[in-house]
Order: sequence, then structure tokens, then C-alpha cells
Amino acid sequence: MALGLQSLIGIVGIPLLAWLASTNRAALPPRRLGLVVAAGLGAQMLIALVLLKLPQAAGAFDVVTRIVRALQRSTEAGVQMVFGHLAGGPPPYSVDQPQNTFVLALNALPLILILSALTRVLYHWGVLQRVVGGFAAVFQRTFGIGGPLATVAAAKIFLGMVEAPLLVRPYLATMGRGALFAAMTLGMATIAGTVMALYALILDRVLPQAAGHVLAASLMNAPAALMLACLVVPDGFSEGPRSAEIRLEHAPRSTMDAIAQGTVDGLKLLAAVIAMLVVMVALVSLVNELMSLLGEIGGRPVTLQRLLGYLCAPIAFAIGIPWSEALTAGSLIGQKIVLNEFLAFLDLARMPTGLLSERSRLILTYGLCGFANLGSLGIMVGGLTAMVPERRADIIELAPRAMVLGALATLLSGAVVAFIGAG
Repeated sequence: MALGLQSLIGIVGIPLLAWLASTNRAALPPRRLGLVVAAGLGAQMLIALVLLKLPQAAGAFDVVTRIVRALQRSTEAGVQMVFGHLAGGPPPYSVDQPQNTFVLALNALPLILILSALTRVLYHWGVLQRVVGGFAAVFQRTFGIGGPLATVAAAKIFLGMVEAPLLVRPYLATMGRGALFAAMTLGMATIAGTVMALYALILDRVLPQAAGHVLAASLMNAPAALMLACLVVPDGFSEGPRSAEIRLEHAPRSTMDAIAQGTVDGLKLLAAVIAMLVVMVALVSLVNELMSLLGEIGGRPVTLQRLLGYLCAPIAFAIGIPWSEALTAGSLIGQKIVLNEFLAFLDLARMPTGLLSERSRLILTYGLCGFANLGSLGIMVGGLTAMVPERRADIIELAPRAMVLGALATLLSGAVVAFIGAG
């Protein structure tokens, strides 16, 4: 089977699975069903065609890459001033193996601080609101949704799964059930700007123009999430006022206040990411130690990654990855869902080039680029129930399905890229 045609399994199968799991298929007559699927897949394919096939897009990807590298160099300047040679500054001793001096907590993760501060500054200057408003108008016309959901869809491309709904907090209590579910699915399907550049930095060594692809993935995942959410919970999907005022609680009063607020918020996120990585890696290692008691199967030790690879290899094949690489790719997909996409991206960047082709790495970059994992499920439920306690029952009931659909949305983006851009 040709690799491009192979990905049609995922392109057709994922929306079909969502429709079969619908809570009210009667609310989706053939005409509406066709319009929803056409809007979602059409938007994804249009973004993929523009960004992956137009020659001008390569220049745009280069600009994004240069911006990310400039942010990283700027971050390094601040971190090295504080931590000196521990963060890559000139060492006071001779170094025999400089390739082993990279410290993730000091050389990469502090980028979160800078991006958090910049995001708050752009909000204070009104830039973020204009950009979000522009994207929201596109989503509203494409899917016929209300202003609050369109705003969340646009904001989620740049903000986190809790920060984006905060912009429309006054509307959450009266948001239709389908619209609320779509907002939750969007939270799982896309990533925040605070980690977008970080993932691009991690993948930069193994994927050309990684920054542009990570941004494109977040853009593609939004219409996929809206389409799949509408197929599963169509009731109340299009409800809501035609416009929504973008408002941030405790808005900064000056640029310096914005920098201070963003830095404090970024510090909390940075500490959470570091702690999460330590705990998750330790738990995976512990599980693998316990599994080693089972001995070897096929001459290889049993590990969590290997088991996830077997479980998710068919999924990898369905989105266009050759069967010879499906086991390796499946382990990353499973790791992303069970653990998180951060660890999956780290493993993708560390993999020897012979295990995955450049085409498969590109597909996986899109397929892994979302927050849909078990840890994020707790974050989203906790954040949303705190914002709208009166919707607690709906949130708890819908959250697991939102996580599954968020993962499917990212995989659908990977399949579209395999069909259009990596075939």
C-alpha cells in the first residue's frame, strides 16, 4: 500500500470512530454531518497544503525557527549570568566530554519563563487580543459556533488548557454542553505557546524547521478538535452569543507589572514541569525494573515502552507510518498518552536516525503535539471545576472523552500531513 494512501485509514477512520461514539447521532443529519467533516478536514488540509507545499512557507518556517533560536539565545544569556558554567557558560576547568554538559533544567526549560512573561506583555499591549480575535472570527465562520467557543479555539493555539478558558470565564456557566465539551477537547488537542518553542528547540536537531512544524501542528489540531467534538457531543455545540469579550482576571497595570506576573506564572509552570519530569522518568524506570523480573521475550527485555509500542503500532500504521517503523512510533504515541508529550518528544529527539525515517519523524511531530494525557486530565478537571463549580458534573463526565478526542485530533493531523506533506 502506498504510504500516502495508507494514511487514509486514519483520515477516514478517526472521524468515523467519533461519529460512532456520538451521544446523539440524530442531531447530525447527513447534510450537517457532511458540513462538519468537510469544515474540519478541509481546514486541516488547507493549512497543511499552505504550510508544507507552498515555497513561500519555507521562508515563514525559517522566520519562526530564527525567532525560537533568538529566544533561546536570550534565555541563555540570562541563565548563564545567574548559573554560570552550569548553564553553558565558560567552565573554570577543562571539559573532556562537552556533549555531556547539557542540563535540561538549565539549558532548555528556562525558556518557559521568557515565553510566559512575553505572553503577559502581549496581552497588556493588546496584541494577543487582536490575534486571538482574528483567529476566532475564522473559526466562527468555518464552524458556525458561538463567540465564546471560537475565542477559546483561537486562544488555545497560544495559551494553556486552563488559561484559554479563563479569557471567557463569564460565559462558561451558560455555555452549551457541546460547546463546553469542544472547549475541553481543544484544551487536550493543542499545546500552549509557553512550551511550543521548547518542543521546537528539543526537536531542532532531528527535524528541519521544527519550530514551524510545531506551530503548524497546533494550528491544525484546533479545527480537528472542533470537528471531532461536534461529532461526539453535537447538542449545544453551536450555542452562545456571536461575540465574546476577552478578559483576563488580575490584568497587569503596566508593562513591568506584566513582566512580573508572567515571570511568577512561568516560575510555577517551570517548577511543575521539572517535578513532573523527575517523577515520570522515575516511575517509568521503576515499572521497567519490575517488568525485568519477567525475563526476556524474543531475546529482549520487557519494558513499558515496548508494551506501548505493541499496543499502539496499529495506530501508527493507520496514520501513515510504515509497518517496519510502527512499533517504534507506537511506543512514542503510547508514551504521549499514558505519560505526556514532553517525554515522547525527548525520546523522539534522542532516537538514533536509523530507527525512524525523516518522514516518520515529521508525522510524529504532528501526531504527538497536544496535551492529551492522563496528567493533563487532572489539571483540566481541577482548573475548570474551580472556574465554574456549577458545571462540575458536566466537566467530570465529559473530561475522559475530551482526552481521547484530543489524542485522536493530533493523530488526525499526523495522518493529514502523511497524506499531503510527507507522502
